[in-house]
Amino acid sequence: MYDEILFPTDGGDGAAVAFDHVLDTAAAHDATVHLLFVADTTLMSTTRIQGEIIDTLEREGKDIVTKTAASAEQRDVSTVTEVIQGEPYSTIVEYADSREIDLIVMPTHGRQGLERFLLGSTTERVVRQANVPVLTIQPDEDRTIEYPYQNVLVPTDGSECANQALALGADVANTHGAALHLLSVVAFTSLGVDVRSEIRTTALEERANDLVEDAKKFATNAGVDSVSTTVGYGASIHRAILSYLDDHDIDLVVVGTHGRTGFDRYLLGSVTEYLIRTASIPVLTVREPVSET
Repeated sequence: MYDEILFPTDGGDGAAVAFDHVLDTAAAHDATVHLLFVADTTLMSTTRIQGEIIDTLEREGKDIVTKTAASAEQRDVSTVTEVIQGEPYSTIVEYADSREIDLIVMPTHGRQGLERFLLGSTTERVVRQANVPVLTIQPDEDRTIEYPYQNVLVPTDGSECANQALALGADVANTHGAALHLLSVVAFTSLGVDVRSEIRTTALEERANDLVEDAKKFATNAGVDSVSTTVGYGASIHRAILSYLDDHDIDLVVVGTHGRTGFDRYLLGSVTEYLIRTASIPVLTVREPVSET
């Protein structure tokens, strides 16, 4: 499933947690891990004394990727190390494109201080613009990430991007022999007693049921052995998803970065970004391919 995995690292504590999961994944897929340190050329201090700062960051980066590669060698995982000057998010995306990367793995937070570059804003920009799936991981030192995955969740709203996530989720479930959970959430603020509100809610429920049933057919045809469907309800879509994660011992959630427009949307950027920031499990995101004209 994965041959080339990109792991941008700044040597922070969050990187250590994510890298353990990278090694598990790479070992299972016999993949090569690309260790990338970006010497951030956008820093104000870099502009003031450019030569010295860049040299310092590059030396630090080389030390970080060398030490990280040594850890990979202990697991017999092959690595490629790179230190590149540039703007962090665009350098990561460009590297992934130029090296035919299959998966980018990033912690949601990086180091504090002048040299930080894996803070949420950078990670989220990579998620939005990368042409390959991005796996984001919360840097919680006290939590063990389950691997191989046993339960995979794919929320769906029927959009093309959600369908991309469904295909990827089915692939992951097949690879790991995991159960695939399909969820569509009906969002409401109040059911009330208004007839129009009741009609609208009924239409949403019918559509949600159709979506998960269609998704189940796709997953079954793709060869997934265990598929379950659920229609959830809540005033907050992302909270409904988070509740499902906890209630069903989900190990991985696969989600699209963009969803449908209109009253039944729920995979738009704000929800996906909220999941990335708050989910206690890895979040695998995929965006709709950009059509070439």
